[in-house]
Amino acid sequence: MRKMNYETNQNIRDRAVLVTLITDEVKRSGIDPQYSLDELFQLADTAGVEVLATMTQQRDTKDSKWFIGKGKVQELKAVIEELGATTAIFDQELSGAQVRNLEEALDVKIVDRTQLILDIFAQRAKTREGIIQVELAQLSYLLPRLSGHGKNLSRLGGGIGTRGPGETKLETDRRHIRGRITDLKRQLDEVVRHRNLHRERRKKSGVIQVALVGYTNAGKSTLLRQLALADVLVENQLFATLDPTSRQWELPNGQEVVLTDTVGFIQNLPHDLVAAFRATLEEVNEADLILHVVDASSPMREDQKNVVEDILQQLGAGAKNEIVLYNKKDMCTQEQRQLLPQNDNHFTISAYDEADLDRIRQAVQRQLVGQTVTYRIPADRGDIIALAYRMGEVLEQAVVDDDVAMQVRLDKSQAELHGYKLDDYQEK
Repeated sequence: MRKMNYETNQNIRDRAVLVTLITDEVKRSGIDPQYSLDELFQLADTAGVEVLATMTQQRDTKDSKWFIGKGKVQELKAVIEELGATTAIFDQELSGAQVRNLEEALDVKIVDRTQLILDIFAQRAKTREGIIQVELAQLSYLLPRLSGHGKNLSRLGGGIGTRGPGETKLETDRRHIRGRITDLKRQLDEVVRHRNLHRERRKKSGVIQVALVGYTNAGKSTLLRQLALADVLVENQLFATLDPTSRQWELPNGQEVVLTDTVGFIQNLPHDLVAAFRATLEEVNEADLILHVVDASSPMREDQKNVVEDILQQLGAGAKNEIVLYNKKDMCTQEQRQLLPQNDNHFTISAYDEADLDRIRQAVQRQLVGQTVTYRIPADRGDIIALAYRMGEVLEQAVVDDDVAMQVRLDKSQAELHGYKLDDYQEK
């Protein structure tokens, strides 16, 4: 067991002991248990929890009743009583029965990793869509666990503190919760319908989209702010921003694109959360180019990079054109920087280095720019002339008889989507 140095803070509502179980299954998964526990510490801090101590147990398999061994439960109880903890947070997902048994034995709130992440999302959601998605994920997580939570059912619903679906909803029966889930899905379907309409409008107008993706706290929001001069929250915390933020971004050739900051990923991201946030995450599928931001200073950067790549595959965006940005170079050792790939699609950068930002702009422009084509368009076809401007950079323009002759450097993706509308006007 490892104790933490701490000071009493009346503003912190929960004081927790973190618990992790290392089984043969965990070892085979390739996940570093210590890194996962350190990440749990960060998650707890993000949720406003004071961590008093951590406890680790190694077993061949998890205990079906207690998750950890019965003897370890007694040891945990002694630590909780000694330190005055109010919560035990487990790094793995618990069943409802395990939560009930541990609550009765320890007489404190029991929270697992999934519930902690859901609670953080509940704190961070600000838009109507985000709030609906979080509640849907929380109730989907709760429903199969109802039988495992008796008198302490409200503890699960509140998560850390009193956030989440709330005590009143959680003390209703399954039928009411299923009804609430159905209602939330209906509301979310309506939000998705509006989102799809916006996507279709963007496609028809020839808007180019670039998506920032990456592991949580890799620096996506900082890059959005620096590249697009966006007024967005930037904090050194996991999931500091939740709702996607889009801003207009002008490239060196004057072409404007939409740059979108997406929700950060994390290992063991709850399945219910991925399902609920699919509508938001699918913004990545609509992107013409992905900027994958990696924390170059993290000792687990390759693992974090692989987590993001795996989730992109799940979302069907694995084949998208991608530029990898190894961020936070100023926090890297010389050895770390030497190991990073450097080519046209991989850059080592600092989000605060203007020279690096310019390299990103140039790289994105190279990725998006296609061939140069000459068109001759009737002067009265303003709609086609406007489309030519949207589809790329107009290099030259002149009036010839009753036509407008235009030399256009086309955007690759837009040429694929809308080029057929200009085919009849292309000079051979």
